[in-house]
Amino acid sequence: MFALLTSARKRLARIFALSGLVWLAACDVPLDPEANTGRQIDVSEPIEVALLVPGGSSQVADNQLARNFENAARLAAADLEGVEIDLRIYNTAGGSPQQAAAAATQAVNEGAKIIIGPLFGEAANAAGVAVASRNVNVLTFSNNTAIAGGNVFLLGSTFDTTAARLVRYAGSRGIARYMIVHGDDLSGRVGRDAIASAVTANGGEIVGVASYPLSQQGIFSATRNIVNNVRRSGAQAVFTTAGASADLPIIATALPDAGMDITRSPFIGLTRWDTLPQLRDLPGLQGGLFAVPDPGTSTLFEGRYTATYGEAPHPLAGLAYDGIAAIGALAAAGNTGALTKEALTQPQGFRGTSGVFRFLPNGLNERGLAVATIQDNQVVILDPAPRSFGVPGL
Repeated sequence: MFALLTSARKRLARIFALSGLVWLAACDVPLDPEANTGRQIDVSEPIEVALLVPGGSSQVADNQLARNFENAARLAAADLEGVEIDLRIYNTAGGSPQQAAAAATQAVNEGAKIIIGPLFGEAANAAGVAVASRNVNVLTFSNNTAIAGGNVFLLGSTFDTTAARLVRYAGSRGIARYMIVHGDDLSGRVGRDAIASAVTANGGEIVGVASYPLSQQGIFSATRNIVNNVRRSGAQAVFTTAGASADLPIIATALPDAGMDITRSPFIGLTRWDTLPQLRDLPGLQGGLFAVPDPGTSTLFEGRYTATYGEAPHPLAGLAYDGIAAIGALAAAGNTGALTKEALTQPQGFRGTSGVFRFLPNGLNERGLAVATIQDNQVVILDPAPRSFGVPGL
């Protein structure tokens, strides 16, 4: 057993060397894009990294996530070769902006050269603002594009990356006319805009946009109108923002039941359809398209985490591993500027727990995703995740 775990650890360390939900709302406080470059380090000394997690919360889920982030970060630090991480943990009391700002300030006062986390958008924004003048970068777990920029970089997978990947693949299969169907909430509206941008950028056409209230009755009330619009518009696909544990099962059932022909206008999903087994049995999702992380690296990380901690990781836990692994890879190359914006945004990016990823100068990220479908009630990969940037699919 020890030999097997040692082999897995070495393999994981090699894979995550230099080469990667719910919407997390925030208030946007813009930062000057040139306000921060990042701290220099002594590569012969331990790198002082602060991990801001949602611990100390009244919510059980927040504390569970905090434990998962810490476990994954320590796993990554242990897997590094030639680099030592001085990891210090700070709680943000869930998503408290005030506590996040205080924790970030305390961490820098105590020597932190870079911050990984926090999770929630408002907290991440507050942490970034608090240390922007201290020349410290923040790699947040958030996926909220409104807070990105300056010294704040997103680790969370964004709607923009998913929408662009799916539109490019669908376009290669002759799909050019899209109907956007979204929930009438913040997540739905942000998803709608990401889809619209991806369609326009890739030469497609938006032939209609329809929204619905986030309730079962609200969806049923909007169903007939949505189906009529799909038919009249000649949409070749219905791109939905619906979430697996929320509105997706209702949308994927109600629209086909009301007469939408999924053979002429299949669903494309902005969210993952593989997270709940029962989704595979929905007739409306058969033959549709959605994106997933690289299954190979995801499975390897999940196995390593489970073997170490005796339980499967939370789906977001890998983000903490990615942040540590990226820092370690840059430092292992002897780069004293490993924590600077220039190093973090290198074009070749990094190999993470969900596949290849890279930070962009504007604080956003790109992640290599696979395109999947559901056939005969099984998830089938149609186009594998790219293993490097600058290749088809990215």
